[in-house]
Amino acid sequence: MNKLALKDEILLQIEKPARYIGNEVNAVIKQKDKIDIRIAMCFPDVYEIGMSHLGIQILYDMFNRFEDVWCERVYSPWVDLDKIMREENIPLFALESQEPIVNMDFLAMTIQYEMCYTNILQVLDLSHIPLRAAERGREHPIVIGGGPCVYNPEPIAAFFDIFYIGEGETRYRELLDAYKESRRLGESRIGFLRRAAKIPGMYVPMFYHVTYQEDGTIQNMEPTEEGIPKEVVKEVEMDLSGTYYPRKPVVPFIKVTQDRVVLEIQRGCMRGCRFCQAGQIYRPVRERDVDMLKQCAVEMLNNTGHEEISLSSLSSSDYSELPELIDFLIQECAEKKINISLPSLRIDAFSLDVMSKVQDVKKSSLTFAPEAGSQRLRDVINKGLTEEVILKGSALAFEGGWTRVKLYFMLGLPTETETDIRGIGDLANKIAAVFFETVPKEKRVNGKVQIVVSTSFFIPKPFTPFQWASMCTKDEFLEKAYVTRASIKGQLNQKSIKYNWHEADISVLEGAFARGDRKIADVIERAYKKGCIFDAWSEYFHNDIWMEAFEECGICIDFYTTRKRRPDERFPWDFINCGVTKGFLQKEWEKAMEEAVSPNCRIQCQNCGANRFGGGICFEKQKKPAEGCPAAVKNAGKEL
Repeated sequence: MNKLALKDEILLQIEKPARYIGNEVNAVIKQKDKIDIRIAMCFPDVYEIGMSHLGIQILYDMFNRFEDVWCERVYSPWVDLDKIMREENIPLFALESQEPIVNMDFLAMTIQYEMCYTNILQVLDLSHIPLRAAERGREHPIVIGGGPCVYNPEPIAAFFDIFYIGEGETRYRELLDAYKESRRLGESRIGFLRRAAKIPGMYVPMFYHVTYQEDGTIQNMEPTEEGIPKEVVKEVEMDLSGTYYPRKPVVPFIKVTQDRVVLEIQRGCMRGCRFCQAGQIYRPVRERDVDMLKQCAVEMLNNTGHEEISLSSLSSSDYSELPELIDFLIQECAEKKINISLPSLRIDAFSLDVMSKVQDVKKSSLTFAPEAGSQRLRDVINKGLTEEVILKGSALAFEGGWTRVKLYFMLGLPTETETDIRGIGDLANKIAAVFFETVPKEKRVNGKVQIVVSTSFFIPKPFTPFQWASMCTKDEFLEKAYVTRASIKGQLNQKSIKYNWHEADISVLEGAFARGDRKIADVIERAYKKGCIFDAWSEYFHNDIWMEAFEECGICIDFYTTRKRRPDERFPWDFINCGVTKGFLQKEWEKAMEEAVSPNCRIQCQNCGANRFGGGICFEKQKKPAEGCPAAVKNAGKEL
């Protein structure tokens, strides 16, 4: 084991020292003299969150299969260690080697959530890497960002050398080879970045110039050199069954958020919810082969000792081989007493039948996401879910033995009225009533049903039909939450319903980051230097500091949040081609205003543009509406 970067007296002072010592089960250790490139793979949040991220595990496994590469991990030090490292000038280090991050060739960050932006600066700062890419020299690592947030990288463009747009399995080997060649030729840092900018999927902000119109919107964005592409097309791995997937994921010493084996069964979603960014940017839908998944499941359980396996997908019910996979896992896991977790299921007989099989002994809570309280608003957002389906699914769940239901809604959706908001309480009350109508008194566990209603606040995201929408203010959001609470308190079954809502000020800031441009970087840096980190953690979020930072930088937050966009406005992210065309999104925005629904991809192709990638669901034979099942044709008749 390598010598630890932190002294014993420091480890004894801090919370959960196992976050920083490395040497976990399946961690990869290599001989430094036998490798050419060193990569620090970073998740800019605390260890427990970062260790739960599947994307990090996939890339960590992929990089370490390359004989000439050693990939290590680094996470944001928690506030207690952050303070000590600054006081004692201890550089941030990688877990595997315990060596400083500044010694690496690459610092690769996955950016999953806008509210971790100040943690990006924390990682750079503690690593003794200049915050701004323009201030770095040959002695500093190449800082590269990936993940869903880089579909609008502009608010953080000043801090990164490269953004990898799309899925990481396809182009990293080419990028690393370009780095080796550039280093062999003795090229400058800019020389390598110039090479990188010409590799598909790579966006190097320093080679693009942005001009603005008088009203503050973007006029143009152009490459500054010949040979640099004007448009960056996202990278997509079309062969999910033949690509990298970790058979030996790293197993932490301490309990983390997702303390289980994660089996990604497919990518993409065919449902077309108009508020959902993931449903657009991960198109087309691609499935992993069921035999590959069976083999992975067995190997990963054997290599980790985990007591639970979770099937990962945006909509697990839509995976065509789900019945076969579930039957295999039940047989495989029963003897070992391993739990099977199935998130992202729909409210239908097929899904509940599956849930009954995997939760035969202990009925945990069921989670439904109606998203809106009225059918009108569910049609606006294209949720594809009716009240009849919700109530019928609830009845089947109660008959199956479940007594706790979680319901997720959004407040502040486009065209929302007070009637729509009050509909949240009405729907929760109807679900509670279904329980009392369905389950006889003698069979009621603890006498009643538990309904937990949670609301988040709508945030318009890039590459969605709602990217043109205006966003509510903090006060408007809170007023909507109070109306929801009052509606629930006025229901007949109010004692069976609990209500939670998200922080409004955090949602407003996230909205500014989501649709921001390069000017936002100044605000982020100013807030960080005023002490903002771990903004995603409510106990460390300081809205007053953020508002000060906006004011001191002369930037109005309302420009990015409450302002409704013109149909022809050029967005900061328009230089990225995610496959789904702006014309399609504009059409869906117009249909939303007309309260018109669009069928899912298996029922009818909507010509979104994702077929440019040459595979996946786009090339399946279209089914008739009656056969538009959540999974394969054999399950079609079971959808409600």
